[in-house]
Amino acid sequence: MSINFDGRVAVITGAGGGLGKTYALDLARRGCKVVVNDLGGKPDGTGKSTSMADQTVDEIKAAGGKAVANYDSVSTPEGGEAIIKAAVDSFGKCDIVINNAGILRDKTFAKLLPEELNAVLDVHLKGAFYVSQPAFRVMKDNGYGRFIFTSSAAGILGNFGQTNYGAAKMGLIGLMHVLAVEGKKYDIKCNAIAPTARTRMTENLLGPLAELLDPEYVTPIVVYLASEDCQQTHEIYTCGGGRFARFFIGLTPGWTAAKDAKVSAEDIAANLERIRDEKGYVVCNEIGDELRAIMKALQR
Repeated sequence: MSINFDGRVAVITGAGGGLGKTYALDLARRGCKVVVNDLGGKPDGTGKSTSMADQTVDEIKAAGGKAVANYDSVSTPEGGEAIIKAAVDSFGKCDIVINNAGILRDKTFAKLLPEELNAVLDVHLKGAFYVSQPAFRVMKDNGYGRFIFTSSAAGILGNFGQTNYGAAKMGLIGLMHVLAVEGKKYDIKCNAIAPTARTRMTENLLGPLAELLDPEYVTPIVVYLASEDCQQTHEIYTCGGGRFARFFIGLTPGWTAAKDAKVSAEDIAANLERIRDEKGYVVCNEIGDELRAIMKALQR
């Protein structure tokens, strides 16, 4: 099986370096036309430059691919619109969006300032919304689309000093799930990754482990999720160092009170072990799965 992207158009945010650049190069090598978006700022989001996006575009063109650079910020509705407009104006459509742009403003919760919260939410969560909404409209009209959202174990599992980042990254999971539902009948597939890789943002945090976590180890799963071959949607994949696995939300069988019983906090305490018992869990793929589990429990 050979995965190619002939005739497809991708928008990749934060594609001037790190993970985004590897995605852009591989997609372009496989025939995809690419909009390389990068503000060119520092890892904390300050500053701007055109050089990073331009360099990625130059490398793609030198290898015979097609790409255009875009320097708009994802953090405003106008920026998101402009990024997708660049795809439509240059290549006629937008088939793929890889929401990869990000910044860090790490600080312990007690010391976190409102502006440090807002800056991270603006780029990661709102930025993905602002780029994805106009792209979704184009994809809906064309009856095809692929979204990849970049989450993180810091959001799914939590990480010290990253309340702003973690909240944004878990928010992206919710955004992904809703778009997967709304895009289903238009062949718009939406998935998320939680990558661990050496980038400008992480190289000082990973220590010796950084040498084992080349960004190119993440690229294969992103390329697959962006392809026509991908029929998965609503899913989260963790990847790093050549290891690929799936994160999912499990629902335990739980405990159901007797019919017409008045449940107390003491009843919860007495049955907490059954409520928390993971044996027999199910993986919910949509909100209806949980509702059906509730109805089944009540009908016994």
